[in-house]
Amino acid sequence: MRALVVVGVLVVFALVFVAVALVRDSQGGEVAAASCPEGWPQGDLVLREAKDIKINVYNATDTVGLAESVAEDFAGRGFQLKKKGNDPQPKGVDGVALLRYGPKGIGSSQVIQAFFLGKAATQYDPKRADDTVDVVLGDQFQQLATPTEVNQSLVDLGSPQLPPGTCAAKTDA
Repeated sequence: MRALVVVGVLVVFALVFVAVALVRDSQGGEVAAASCPEGWPQGDLVLREAKDIKINVYNATDTVGLAESVAEDFAGRGFQLKKKGNDPQPKGVDGVALLRYGPKGIGSSQVIQAFFLGKAATQYDPKRADDTVDVVLGDQFQQLATPTEVNQSLVDLGSPQLPPGTCAAKTDA
């Protein structure tokens, strides 16, 4: 009988010890970054508020002034507008839009994707060093989504995914 009491007390202490260790664990977010192969970029998956997202708005259509009007619309919604005008990489965009970004813009591009209801093509450049997202308007663009549509689209899109060859950036939890 005494042995059962001793074993019971040891089990309780072990459970308390494990619970305390889990609660005090300070390694949150470090495992992904620590296991990242050397030379791989670390992608930022944080979904930021519009006020914290930097964008360039470019026109890849024949519609004169399109980049300027859409840039004003984005600025009115709180985005940080950096550049606007014709696309400096004029290859044309067949769809609604093309989002170009690097590792620091992964989460931000997901937010912007919601303004196109998930229909914008994406172009990830692992060597791009800034956190700005290029929004290149295509031939099928009509208008940005309403705030309600954006919120629904964010839910539908889910969490941003890491592009191949990219690790999750260490986040402070």
